Amino acid sequence: MDRPLIEPRTLRGFADLTPALALHRRRLLRVAEDTFASFGYDPIQTPALEHADVLKGKGGSESDKQMFEFDDQGGRRVALRFDLTVPLARFAAQHTELRPPLRLYQVGYVWRGERPQKGRYREFFQCDADIIGETGPSGDAEILTMFATALSRMDVGPVLLRVNDRRVLNGLLADLGLLDRAVPVLRAIDKIDKVGTDAVRAELAGSGVDGAAADRVLGFAAARGETDEQTFAAVGELLSAGGAGRAALDELRRTVELAVAAGAPEDALRVDPGIARGLDYYTGLVFETTLLAAPDIGSVCSGGRYDDLPGLFTRQRLPGVGASIGLSRLLAALEGTGRLGAGRERPLAVVTNGRDDDLRTLLGVAARLRATGVLDAEVYPTAVKHATQMKYADTRGARFVVTLDRDGSVSVKDLRGGERWSAGVEDVAVLLAKALAAAD
Repeated sequence: MDRPLIEPRTLRGFADLTPALALHRRRLLRVAEDTFASFGYDPIQTPALEHADVLKGKGGSESDKQMFEFDDQGGRRVALRFDLTVPLARFAAQHTELRPPLRLYQVGYVWRGERPQKGRYREFFQCDADIIGETGPSGDAEILTMFATALSRMDVGPVLLRVNDRRVLNGLLADLGLLDRAVPVLRAIDKIDKVGTDAVRAELAGSGVDGAAADRVLGFAAARGETDEQTFAAVGELLSAGGAGRAALDELRRTVELAVAAGAPEDALRVDPGIARGLDYYTGLVFETTLLAAPDIGSVCSGGRYDDLPGLFTRQRLPGVGASIGLSRLLAALEGTGRLGAGRERPLAVVTNGRDDDLRTLLGVAARLRATGVLDAEVYPTAVKHATQMKYADTRGARFVVTLDRDGSVSVKDLRGGERWSAGVEDVAVLLAKALAAAD
């Protein structure tokens, strides 16, 4: 009797990564890591699983609700990390042998039990980079510049980093006597783009914000000019003179100026008083990034300053600022807009197999091709029809097909341009390397 088959399926909010998408993710990941390294950042890795009390209460009640939390085999309460920032704060507090300021990056999966939708998963991949132990606009500007640079190098199309500072928002709330309700008000503002003004107004009312104050808050969030200078002017008019909000607004202006001076494209930065970020640990700079070709998919890169978060784990003062690129969401956005581009970083050559007796020679040819450093190469494993192997090379997206001829020479076909060449076994690698260099 045949055993019943298990239906192959994935959990909702979790997804397989096909070879094509995995190649694209590898390319984007390499660009991100190379960019972080070019700014002097060093890699670290933190565990996927943390003690639950390390993570709980750090992002807010919404993050706590979405956390995958359970008892492990030892009876300890543990949870899967919901972002890479909280584990980094724990890491910085724990590894006292490292002297701040620390410039660190890490990549990996994080988990949130939120409602899945296009580009939004329960398991998703992030590239995170942070400065720990540094305050002021210099660090903030560096983070903005570095992530704008990374996205530019990824060639994902035009992006817009929408920048704000929570201290500016807090200045308005202080003017309105609502500073004690800053957390629910900021959470409500963060939802404007998702749920609309009326829903946010209702949420503000539920937090004890009366109609007049709600109008001021919503008017503040909408105070965007056509230029940053117009936005700064409009926001400044809504803040009391000499207050903390005005001072924070001046520092935000300074941060943007420094980021542009450091190389961030001026047209990629836009001051937006409606950006608040939903996580409770942010204390200053906050930003979100829109992929202009897919604005509806949400932010593909976000972050900000969190000066108090490491202080939950240590009495040492360790202010921080950082951000993450959501590679899973970015891949979904690029796939939807047809901008994935070339996934494989080097052209692929498929070496066909005419006779199994030739395998020693064929494997040697593939090794020589790889040794050029500009080609990937594989040997078809069995001697089947040449047409079958050509079809395989085409489905693999190969650039070249290399065939060993009966006289011991090698024939090459360029599947992109149609050119054909013939060379000796020892010369074919140099020939293809020169052909690629000439094409560039």
